[in-house]
Amino acid sequence: MPVEIERKFLVEDTSFLSSLKNGFPIIQGYISLDENRVVRVRAGEKAFIAIKAKLTGITRWEFQYEIPFKEALEILDNICLKPLIYKTRYKVLENGFTWEIDIFEEVFKGVIIAEVELEHEDSPITLPSWVGKEVTDDKQYYNAEMVKRFLNENS
Repeated sequence: MPVEIERKFLVEDTSFLSSLKNGFPIIQGYISLDENRVVRVRAGEKAFIAIKAKLTGITRWEFQYEIPFKEALEILDNICLKPLIYKTRYKVLENGFTWEIDIFEEVFKGVIIAEVELEHEDSPITLPSWVGKEVTDDKQYYNAEMVKRFLNENS
């Protein structure tokens, strides 16, 4: 069963960010922002189309497929809702987990979110010292919700 179990946190202590290397840019856009499911296209190190839907708790269905990079850019430019999300992603190994740290740019500049994927919803984790408030259950920090809120505020 293709599922994603992840927890999200704000990054409070940003002092370590300047030492991070190997970040890569991501452009992400949404084709659908339905309340219960989203369809997104992402171009980063590779390009993907993904369909995500809530399952239970912090577990979501996630069907993700690699697509040609050039086609992803065409979809982002011509089909996805605007604004697009621009961010730089860093992967940090800490306490036995790979943390993905997204530093948002352009419209969402100033937002910095750390995510960690888990095997089970109740998997114990030791939080890094730079992690702040958990926002797993706060929809305003989900990428799709950020775009939806922007569209609502600017329509």
